[in-house]
Amino acid sequence: MKKFIKEFKEFISKGNVLDLAVGVIIGGAFQKIVTSLVNDILMPFLGLLTGGHDFSSLTITFKDATINYGLFLQNILDFLLMAFCIFIIIKIFNKIKKGLEPKKEEEVKEEIKEPVKSNEEKLLEEIRDLLKTKTK
Repeated sequence: MKKFIKEFKEFISKGNVLDLAVGVIIGGAFQKIVTSLVNDILMPFLGLLTGGHDFSSLTITFKDATINYGLFLQNILDFLLMAFCIFIIIKIFNKIKKGLEPKKEEEVKEEIKEPVKSNEEKLLEEIRDLLKTKTK
């Protein structure tokens, strides 16, 4: 029994398990935000586009069984809207995060480019080089 408890303590104290627990808790809170965005902001606009039609009331009755395909369609639509909202939020978050990160050395070198020399500057450099070789 002590070995079992020791193994459980090792398992539960691993960083991955704790990170997962934090992710699940934050994910649950984030789900409320996204659900509110979908239900309270996006769905009313979608209702205007579809003429206020509620898909959840669509059913087919076959003998004694009722197939609620409208609820299925509504859930698919909710999922797609929620996935799209999460995609947009993560895209914005990554863009902000990328802007806050320090630039890599290669990126800085690419930004610092040698200025383009005019024909006059090139000609003057050639003359200078020729004069150097003659004076030696």
